[in-house]
Amino acid sequence: MRTRLRRLWTDGRVFVWRAEIQDVSGSSDCHRCVRVRVWGAGKTSRALQADLLSTTWGTPWPPCLVDGAYPASADVRAVVDYALRHGWQPEQRGGTFVLSEREHADGFRLPGFLLTDRLRGPAGGDPTTRVVQAQPAPGPVPIGCRAV
Repeated sequence: MRTRLRRLWTDGRVFVWRAEIQDVSGSSDCHRCVRVRVWGAGKTSRALQADLLSTTWGTPWPPCLVDGAYPASADVRAVVDYALRHGWQPEQRGGTFVLSEREHADGFRLPGFLLTDRLRGPAGGDPTTRVVQAQPAPGPVPIGCRAV
């Protein structure tokens, strides 16, 4: 099966990227995780890698089975811009610049996704706990209504 490479233009520069859908197990569920890899100066240049954990939650089925989350070009552009601001030098040869949960999760924001280290091993926070914590807090109950 061929891997589809997509092109992205940002600040007059061409980047090539791909995204691979995987899943990762949490304490009580499995979750969709998408590994994004980006090259800025050819296949032999320093690659950028970000493992994006989907924040989809609240379905009666395991999220990894029904989750359709997939990063759009705008999402990948946000990943690239963040990585460039935090030390990724795509023109260097070889190696991989990883946006890790441990180093970048506090400053990285992408609607619908969190960074995770779980695809690279057992290190990192529990995906289920992190996804539940990422859910928006319920709004206030209007006066005269009762919460269900």
